[in-house]
Amino acid sequence: MPTSSPRRLVPRLVPRLLTGSVLLVFLVFFVLPVLWLVLAATKTDQQLVHGSPLSFGSLHTLRANWDALTAFQDNAVLQWLGNSTLYALISLVITLCVAVPAGYALAMTEFRGRHALLVSTLVVMLMPTATLVVPLFLEINAVRLIGTMWSIILPYSFYPFGVYLTYIYFTTAVPKDLLAAARMDGCSEFGVFRHIALPLATPVIALVGFFSFVANWTNYFLPYVMLPESGQMPIQVGVGTLLSNVPSFNPAVGTLAIERPQLALATLVAITPVLIVFLFAQRFLVSGMLAGATKE
Repeated sequence: MPTSSPRRLVPRLVPRLLTGSVLLVFLVFFVLPVLWLVLAATKTDQQLVHGSPLSFGSLHTLRANWDALTAFQDNAVLQWLGNSTLYALISLVITLCVAVPAGYALAMTEFRGRHALLVSTLVVMLMPTATLVVPLFLEINAVRLIGTMWSIILPYSFYPFGVYLTYIYFTTAVPKDLLAAARMDGCSEFGVFRHIALPLATPVIALVGFFSFVANWTNYFLPYVMLPESGQMPIQVGVGTLLSNVPSFNPAVGTLAIERPQLALATLVAITPVLIVFLFAQRFLVSGMLAGATKE
């Protein structure tokens, strides 16, 4: 039987070893912290500090941590979750109603200032969100909306990345001949958009909606500046409030308000809606990201 020489085996082993090393690095830096976070919510504070990092506590302790978490400031965590849901969903509806038609108009029509508007959209899209907080605060304060839900919803609804994403989609993935044929058959411009372009844009609508929802849900700095009252906070700012009430992280706290396992549980609660939305929208997200990648 012929056998492979050692010189032939070495080139085959190198890619496998490299792939295994990369996967191991991802496992250590991404999977293990998430696993630790999930297990931390099932432990007491003493077990978290002195026990094995990847050991499971108990369901009874998980229930106790949940009861202690919801008891903080009279169910403040549930109120923060409701606030985040309200802010994110209303902003999402406004974003889709504005970004999709705007992207369609930029892609399918010619008008004066179109190029300047595209460049402005791209520039604003590339700017870090934190750089816009102070100008937004001054504008919202000028119209006396500070401390209201509209101080969060209106800035959330401004989503230039969604406009540019739909512009790219309509430019590359929707054939203009199909839209022209509809116009020749007597369809109005709004009818072309409503009955032809919009059904074809389902993947990019899901993509824009997902990115907008995630950006709104995970935003911390803007609601921290705009909303002074605890009852108006979204869950991300609420987790920061919980963090400041853990004596291990803030020695100025006089009494034990929140323990570290309860903080871990609050973090899991804060990220769960994003995971659920991702699981339900995964099929549309993949098709949306691949749309326009090839042309026939």
